[in-house]
Amino acid sequence: MDEKELYSLLGFVKVSKYRLKTLKSIGKSFKMPTEISRETGLKTNQVSTALIDLKKCNLVVCLNEEAKKGRLYRCSDRGLKVLEFL
Repeated sequence: MDEKELYSLLGFVKVSKYRLKTLKSIGKSFKMPTEISRETGLKTNQVSTALIDLKKCNLVVCLNEEAKKGRLYRCSDRGLKVLEFL
């Protein structure tokens, strides 16, 4: 990832408190949306929207996409790199 792309992703995350809190909450672990919601004080639908946005930018990865309940998310390598600068 070059510097320009990094700054673009940093701006994308920082412009939304939902994306920022969600990404920081996941950190180096893996979590379910309900865990993120409880930890951050965000509503579950806000966390879900943030996860969709972060996933589109390849900042988070769903580990069990086929599950209807109990989906687990972790930061991708790109997401971890962005976290270093937040």
